[in-house]
Amino acid sequence: MLFLIAALMLLGVVLGTVAHVAAPVSLGATAAIAGWLLLFAVRERHAQTRRGTGRQERQR
Repeated sequence: MLFLIAALMLLGVVLGTVAHVAAPVSLGATAAIAGWLLLFAVRERHAQTRRGTGRQERQR
């Protein structure tokens, strides 16, 4: 529950900031965050396949 409250507070801060900056700045920040998350997902997927802890290994 505390995590949900913190997430909602953070969302309010972020949306408040986005409302006051120019659209290109907001879109640039969005692209940067999306790229960072994509890179993280690819690295995690690659690390799982190297360790052999993929979906097939967990089912055994």
